[in-house]
Amino acid sequence: MSHNRRAAILELLMNRHKPVTGSELAQHFGVSRQVIVQDIALLRAQGADIVATPRGYFYGEMNSPAVFSRRLACRHTPEQTRLELTALVEAGCRVVDAIVEHPLYGEIRGLLLLSTLADVDDFINRYESQQAHLLSSLTDGVHLHTLEATERSAIQDAEERLKRLGMLLPDNN
Repeated sequence: MSHNRRAAILELLMNRHKPVTGSELAQHFGVSRQVIVQDIALLRAQGADIVATPRGYFYGEMNSPAVFSRRLACRHTPEQTRLELTALVEAGCRVVDAIVEHPLYGEIRGLLLLSTLADVDDFINRYESQQAHLLSSLTDGVHLHTLEATERSAIQDAEERLKRLGMLLPDNN
């Protein structure tokens, strides 16, 4: 039974073009969210290209048509997160991830995949409602973002916006 469910989960994810939450999968298959988390872990261990994001699971890479990519080092308070992310997407960038350097684990990366103001609102609403901690809370607000854009000027605009907000760490050049 669980083998059949995992095969059905994989098929469902392969046929969807947007992320599916663990709760949606749990409801669809009539099991708990924890069962879905375990199924996904087993599928990934077997080599399935399933990616977990804050908005749910998807199969394969969620590629953007980006041509330009850049990592920026930032620092701000948790209360300024919406302001930072809004500035980045309004500049025309896709915020791929948040990365921190941990003294024990090394690089810790969380996928964000934020491209629109609605994506930012969704992320912030989940952050606030779940009372979760941002990765940057581990490093006194210091973190990296990988940005993608179809035009170099969008990334330059994002840098300028963060500089004006006092969030861009020096020597990002």
